[in-house]
Amino acid sequence: MSLVRSSRWLPVAGWFLATATSIVLSWVALLPVLNAARPDVGALPDIDQVPAADIVAPLPAPSTSSRPEPGRTAEPGQTSASPKGTKRPQHTKPATSPATEPTSAPATTTKPATTTEDGWTVTTGSDGVKTYVRSFSVEGGQAVIRMTSRGVVSLVTATPADGFAVEKTQTAPDDLAVYFNETNHSFIIRAIWWNDAPFTEVNEIGS
Repeated sequence: MSLVRSSRWLPVAGWFLATATSIVLSWVALLPVLNAARPDVGALPDIDQVPAADIVAPLPAPSTSSRPEPGRTAEPGQTSASPKGTKRPQHTKPATSPATEPTSAPATTTKPATTTEDGWTVTTGSDGVKTYVRSFSVEGGQAVIRMTSRGVVSLVTATPADGFAVEKTQTAPDDLAVYFNETNHSFIIRAIWWNDAPFTEVNEIGS
């Protein structure tokens, strides 16, 4: 019985032995190749002896100045930040000054020429009309009379003396009489436009 069992295990044992032998032979054949590929084991080299090309520098931190402004897209190869030390040009609207209208020169008024004729002060207006003014003084008062070359006579002022009263009568535009009266006594100044010229006379009535 035991002989039968031993004969059954012989093929299995032979297979295991053949497999183990092939594994060992394969390992022995690959050992030189593995030894050549294995890095040398030893102390790590000093950092100062490592070539500069083998040292990897840390990447720089991203700069916040190159970040494009919100709402603005930077073109490729450009940043939206302005170069240091330069200012962006500011576009200012040219100031416009209000239009000034040409001021006209103030009109110059020339005074009429003044002359004296027979005691009358004569002024000629721009229309060619002459005005005659004269003051008369008598014991009963003082009167200023005016005439024009158009034949109009008028009383400017009349100032009576103490104890006298003034009275004016005018029968026509070219005939005027001024009275300075006191009891039973009068001074009369008569002025008329006669022959294109002023004419006056002074009379005293009573005593």
